[in-house]
Amino acid sequence: MRVRCSAIGKIMTKPRSKSEVLSETCKSYIEEILLEDMYGLKNEFSNKYTSKGNTVEQDSIDLCNDVLDLGFLYKNEESFENEYVTGTPDVLTPDCLLDVKSSWSSKTFPMTKTNIPTKDYYYQLMGYMWLTGMKEATLAYCLVDTPKDLVEDEIFKAHKCQGLSVFELDNDLVEDIKSKHEFSSIPKSLRVKTFKVEYDEEVVMQIQEKILACREYYDKTRKFLLENV
Repeated sequence: MRVRCSAIGKIMTKPRSKSEVLSETCKSYIEEILLEDMYGLKNEFSNKYTSKGNTVEQDSIDLCNDVLDLGFLYKNEESFENEYVTGTPDVLTPDCLLDVKSSWSSKTFPMTKTNIPTKDYYYQLMGYMWLTGMKEATLAYCLVDTPKDLVEDEIFKAHKCQGLSVFELDNDLVEDIKSKHEFSSIPKSLRVKTFKVEYDEEVVMQIQEKILACREYYDKTRKFLLENV
C-alpha cells in the first residue's frame, strides 16, 4: 500500500485518544484504498473548488510565470513513486518544485497569511520533495478568474435561495457574485501568494512510520473482510 502525496495529511491527523496510533480520518482513507484494491470501488470526489482548480490550473501556472522569479515554469506530467508514496507535482524543473492552488474566491485567497493555511498542503509538498530529491518547494496560491459555467451555477443557486427563477434575474445579485470571481482589475503581483517549504528528514521519517502503521491496519482489515465473506 502506497499513499498519494495529496493524502499524506489525512494519515498524519492525530487520533482523539493517545492510546490510538491512527485517527478515524486515517482509517477511513485506508478503507477507501482497500475497497478500491479489492473490489474496484473507487470513491470519486469532486466539488466546485476542485472543479475550478482542475480547469484553471494552466492559468495559475501562467500567472506564476508572470509574477515569480523561478525561471520558466510548465506543467509537469511525470509521476513518481517510492516504497511508500506516489505523486505528480504540478511543476517540476531542475531548479523548482512548485505546487499550485487556485483559490475559489478572494475570500479563500490567503493574501495576508504568514503561514500555510492548510497543513495538508505542507505534507503534500514534503512528499513531493521526498520523491524527487528536491530540498525546497514552493506552494503558490493563485487568484484567477472562475470559469463562467461555475459562476453561472453560483448565480443560479443564489437566485434559488432567494426564491427567484432564472427568468427574473436580480442584476445587483448577479454583479455581486461576478465581482467575487473576476480579478483582472487586481495587479498580478497581488494575486499570487507563496509559501516556502524546506525538506525535513524528521518529518519524512514520521510519515514513513505512519505509513507502516497504515499497512498493518490495511492488512488487518483486509483479512477481516476475507474471513467474513
